[in-house]
Amino acid sequence: MATSSSLSKDNRIVLWSAFALYVAGRIGQQYPDKIGVLTIVALQVLGAAAFALVHSSILYRVRGMLVFSGFCMGIGGICECLSLRTGFPFGHYFFTDLMGPKILQVPILLVLAYLGIGYCSWVLGVVLLGYRSKPPTVPGMFALACVAGFIMMAWDLSMDAIWSTLDRAWVWRDGGIFFGVPLSNFVGWYFTAFLFYLAFAIYCREQPPRMQPTGSGLWRVAILFYGVCAGGNFLVFRPGLFPVSATDATGRLWMAKDILVASVLVSLLVMMPLALLAWLRLSAQEVEELADCSAPVAQ
Repeated sequence: MATSSSLSKDNRIVLWSAFALYVAGRIGQQYPDKIGVLTIVALQVLGAAAFALVHSSILYRVRGMLVFSGFCMGIGGICECLSLRTGFPFGHYFFTDLMGPKILQVPILLVLAYLGIGYCSWVLGVVLLGYRSKPPTVPGMFALACVAGFIMMAWDLSMDAIWSTLDRAWVWRDGGIFFGVPLSNFVGWYFTAFLFYLAFAIYCREQPPRMQPTGSGLWRVAILFYGVCAGGNFLVFRPGLFPVSATDATGRLWMAKDILVASVLVSLLVMMPLALLAWLRLSAQEVEELADCSAPVAQ
């Protein structure tokens, strides 16, 4: 499916406005007493979701955007509902009222959160595996689902203990060894992400984006978004933002400092290197594409 080789002025304004909305939410998380937790969550989630919708509609056209959104939020929402009732695939937990209105016990903002980070993780996977302008092979579809799933799971690894154990936006009934979060949560995240990424990769076999070298700016802004998402985890160290310690549902005590340090380490050692690697990989692809364009055509 053909796409524009460069971003129009209107597209840039909308994308960067959504980006700014997300950044405002990350900065605002340092002042929950003044702004309100629900407002902070809404800024982050809606900013990221708006970015994903606009970016994907440019890259994959409206049809592709709707397909990705349907797979991502549909499969994500189904897995959340299933786990709330059975414990599969994430584990046993329940949501508090911190994230606002719910449908079938699942906060609407949580389902939308799948879309924003889910889409950016997909873009990184596409760039890393070199499928920007060609359809994935059959093995490539599975590779894309595996790589993008890992990239998305890294985000959950960086933030789940903060939102559950410290903020108590959701509560793990039986606690867990990762600061009150069970390992089944991360396995479940990977499984869920793998499913909707594989579904969209199959779609892309028939409808691949065809970007020219000059269109790399569209890919870079999504990579940057993921990098900023990682960097935002460094902002949680404001003194007094969290209590010194917190207990999980089993009564086990966890030190807030340990949870925050773990979040930063995942961001620094996993998320940021992934974003940097995708950025460098994109630069290498640009060089190759420009070389191919300038190569003399055989007579």
